[in-house]
Amino acid sequence: MPSKETVQRQRAFGGALGVLVLAFGLTYHFFPELFHVSPEEVANPSAPGVGRAAPSTPAHAAPVAPSEQEEINAGPPLTLAPTAVIAARLARKPAPLPEQTTADPPEVKALVAQADKAFEAGHMAGDKNSAAALYLAALKLKSDSRAAVQGLDQVRTHLIAQITQDIAVGDSESAGTLLDNLKALPNTANDVAPLEASMKTLLQVRPMLAQAASMLQQGKADKPASSNALDVYRQVQKLDPQNAVAAQGILQVQRVVLDRALAAVAQNDFAGAEQSMTEATPIQPDSPQLHDVRNQIDNIRQQRAANVLAQARSALDAGNIDLAKQLAGQAQSISPQLAGLDEFEERLTNARLYASFKPGQVFSDRYVDMNGQSPTMVVVPTGKFMMGAPDEESGRTDAETPQHEVTIDKGFAIAQTDVTVRQFREFVRASGYKPDSVTQGGASVYDERTGVMRDVSNATWEDDYAGHPAADNLPVVNISWNDAHAYVQWLNQRTGKKYRLPSEAEFEYALRAGSTSRYWWGSGAPKSKVENLTGSLDRSPSGRRWSHAFDNYGDGHWGPASVMSFAPNAFGLYDMDGNVSEWISDCWHDNYVRAPVDGSAWINPGCSVRVIRGGSWGSSPEQANSAYRQGADASIRSGRVGFRVVREL
Repeated sequence: MPSKETVQRQRAFGGALGVLVLAFGLTYHFFPELFHVSPEEVANPSAPGVGRAAPSTPAHAAPVAPSEQEEINAGPPLTLAPTAVIAARLARKPAPLPEQTTADPPEVKALVAQADKAFEAGHMAGDKNSAAALYLAALKLKSDSRAAVQGLDQVRTHLIAQITQDIAVGDSESAGTLLDNLKALPNTANDVAPLEASMKTLLQVRPMLAQAASMLQQGKADKPASSNALDVYRQVQKLDPQNAVAAQGILQVQRVVLDRALAAVAQNDFAGAEQSMTEATPIQPDSPQLHDVRNQIDNIRQQRAANVLAQARSALDAGNIDLAKQLAGQAQSISPQLAGLDEFEERLTNARLYASFKPGQVFSDRYVDMNGQSPTMVVVPTGKFMMGAPDEESGRTDAETPQHEVTIDKGFAIAQTDVTVRQFREFVRASGYKPDSVTQGGASVYDERTGVMRDVSNATWEDDYAGHPAADNLPVVNISWNDAHAYVQWLNQRTGKKYRLPSEAEFEYALRAGSTSRYWWGSGAPKSKVENLTGSLDRSPSGRRWSHAFDNYGDGHWGPASVMSFAPNAFGLYDMDGNVSEWISDCWHDNYVRAPVDGSAWINPGCSVRVIRGGSWGSSPEQANSAYRQGADASIRSGRVGFRVVREL
């Protein structure tokens, strides 16, 4: 951003440049013929311009120096260019030369020669020894002297040039004296008229322009109201709409206001800079300097905002969410359209709701004191849903009512799959924990001979649904709620994070995954293999069929399948409504009257009956309903029940 010294240098340079431009503008306004534009073209710019040939220099007149000729050919002159240069640029029609029948007598030649010397000395008019007086004296002796006519016309041209120059620089006294001398010459009415008009305009607006310049020096460019340079320049333009000095003065006023904007930026006062830019814009909306300063401020604004946003990112990386939010707000106030703000706002939201994870992100926590890692977790997005079954849903039970809205306003992560035999074995070996199926003896497993579940005293968590040794990638079954709870406590110690069993609301929210239908895949039997369910096409090892199952559905499994064998739901979670039912942290309640609406678990201290959610490989279609729930004693072990974990963020 510019320093104070830079702003001061800009002001000084702008002031000096403004003086030159004002002087140039004044010359152009009053004397457009200096730029090869006739006064008629300026007065009527729409009319076709007809240039007039420059008068040829008399043979006896002083020739234009090569350097002066180069300046003539170089373009518009400076305001204080030599009079000879200005005279050469005047597009005047030369005086008609008489038809001279006889040569000038010696006395005429002597007068012309004396006049030429006075002309070369710059003594144009004013007394009897001036070039004008001597040429006129020669013409009295011989009226058809071409040399005297040419010389007098050259004097007239130089007088016009000198008057033009004096008016341009505001020397009305000198211009007035020379104008009187010009009037004394014959045939000058057409030359005098525009010069008198320029003089009149100069005398009228010069005090106003001087007043405006003084106000600029006093710092009254556009303030106070009704007493500032801008107002005076506007008044000049009303009197003389084409006044170039006033136009340049208005640009100078705008420069002052733009300098205020730059000074504000130097102090990081972007609101003040914007206010100054708002004030500068209507002064001259299309000026290049306005666009240049706007670009400067925009670039500085972008850089400053980018720096603040970088600080916000550092604060967020350090875990200081409040400071990161504050700095992001500052960056946005500096530059609302700053690139990267939207991305950072998303990061900030994720940090606040998901501990810097993203919804749908998959991760695992490594153990801090041994080799290994947690189950694979999926970040669940926040949101709202209607928990329970609607009144019009057929087959609903009282336990699924009343349906009520639950708000999940804090993100959490839930295991992508049920805890597997391998993962549970890792826990048992590392902790020395003895599951209830070992200490209390047995579990309820499937009996292929009778087709029902029966208690088997030697079945343990290492067995599958039928009491046979289980494969490592099967969901662990034959465990109690107490076993599941012991696993999450051990997981907390190994990872240093907060793991637990899901609440009932969290489980149903994750199960539904945004759906409102009876099942997460729709309202009826699946059209593809979405879960390990009871299907009418399924067969047991001995050929048994389900007495009540999903019509025309078969998944090829009787009993649990390896985890992730079927399709995930919309949240990327597997086996949420099939394979095995799952233990939940909540205590059992007969209905949802007075149930929490914030997604938390509904727990009564000392309760022994816990909630089981989700369908299993042996659940009927009614039991696979997303709203279905049941309670069981925390010590129960079954070949149809496993669990998965939640990690708080």
